[in-house]
Amino acid sequence: MTTDLPQTIRLNPNDNVIIALKDLTSGATVSGLDVPLVESVARGHKIASRPIAEGEKVIRYGQTIGVASHAIAPGVHVHVHNLGMGGHTEAQEFSTEIRSLPVPSEKRHFMGYHRADGNVGTRNYLGILTSVNCSGSVARFIAEAVEKQGWLDQFDNVDGVVPIVHGTGCGMSGSDEGYDTLFRTLQGYARNPNFAGILLLGLGCEVMQVPDLVGRGRMRSDGNFRYMTIQQSGGTRKSIERGVDQLREMAAEANKITRAPAGLEHLMIGLQCGGSDGYSGITANPALGAASDLLVSHGGTTILSETSEIYGAEHLLTRRAVTPEVGAKIVERIRWWEDYTARNGGEMDNNPSPGNKKGGLTTILEKSLGAVAKGGTAPLTQVYKFAEPVTERGFVFMDSPGYDPCSVTGQIASGANLIAFTTGRGSVSGYQPTPCIKLATNSEMYGRMSEDMDINCGDIITDAVSLEDKGREIFELFLRVASGEETKSEELGFGGAEFVPWQMGAVM
Repeated sequence: MTTDLPQTIRLNPNDNVIIALKDLTSGATVSGLDVPLVESVARGHKIASRPIAEGEKVIRYGQTIGVASHAIAPGVHVHVHNLGMGGHTEAQEFSTEIRSLPVPSEKRHFMGYHRADGNVGTRNYLGILTSVNCSGSVARFIAEAVEKQGWLDQFDNVDGVVPIVHGTGCGMSGSDEGYDTLFRTLQGYARNPNFAGILLLGLGCEVMQVPDLVGRGRMRSDGNFRYMTIQQSGGTRKSIERGVDQLREMAAEANKITRAPAGLEHLMIGLQCGGSDGYSGITANPALGAASDLLVSHGGTTILSETSEIYGAEHLLTRRAVTPEVGAKIVERIRWWEDYTARNGGEMDNNPSPGNKKGGLTTILEKSLGAVAKGGTAPLTQVYKFAEPVTERGFVFMDSPGYDPCSVTGQIASGANLIAFTTGRGSVSGYQPTPCIKLATNSEMYGRMSEDMDINCGDIITDAVSLEDKGREIFELFLRVASGEETKSEELGFGGAEFVPWQMGAVM
């Protein structure tokens, strides 16, 4: 039953701001404030709880989220008009706060698809992986032809055919960081355990050559792999016919694989947030962090990403790194991003987005502190480049942009067989072949978009549900979805447009 909702919340005793938990009007007397509210403040936004001098640090979560651009009186709305980044620096400490997780009292499992390489899938798809944008339409034609012919219905254990289409693969260098990143991404998708088989489709003359992917890439170890180019196959119609025939052969093999029990060491979950708001760091993100700790304690793996959205909070991760060398990799990636944004005419505080700011977030420092909460408290075992295979179990970090579909693409290429996605503004997306669980940060948005959201974390505020209980609820959903329960994004058919490789370097 819903309790009386408090007007505000102070997240740390050292904070000099409080957070509005409902829309508040000018002149109101509110909890946590000794003077009447100076101006109206929307829910999720910050209010100064004591005088803050010009140039003084503004504190939320007990951490710096920026400095006052001019003096702020108690009861004043704190946002973009009076809060800026300032000269952000944080002292880096390495491996000083490593916390062991409690050992579970019982061994849990899920029902998954066991692969020849020892990995386990949560879905059993066939994929049409394209080497270049020029083969994208034919890949979709092949998938449409399979659907129209109807023969896939004979194979009860095959979830469908997924065309993996993108906007690059040519007009690029064949020997730079951008090429290597795309190569790893395509290789990683071909190996993702949620695919039971892969048809690799190229045009023939592109920079990202099919023979290189097949030879140097060594795409799959189970033999359920085919490849072809449109030029060698004789054009569109013949490529469709040949592609359909090959998928029929692969479907027969894929259908022999059935779900069987698997330990949670075979679950690898990508942690994402998108359309964040002022509630993200209070409800859904720390609740997902609690679920992440539960999975890691059972031997599973969670992947935190979005490097541009840990900026200002990276010191919280370096302290949890299992070795100083692992922590130093986080710092190296942050320095790379500072250089990357500068040489492309941007800056790290270009993030948050307009929607984030409307929801109450002001600086990237504030957004990052909330985003890092998705990673719970487990030790950080390793740091990976975008789409690099994740080989260490536990809580890890993968470098990526903050752009959600691109970041998830990297996580799936790294091996994620499940995605957990928190949102405050109401993101809608899905990521075939990997199911995506959507977590709403606030009850109002969940009510409007319940057909898209799998779990409401807003009841942490509205019904005083504990973060521990919500984390357990999310963890149990992990296991049900991994065993075949459909997510809302799967029911709606998402996943056909969200493959977005990180396109780096010059387009020629």
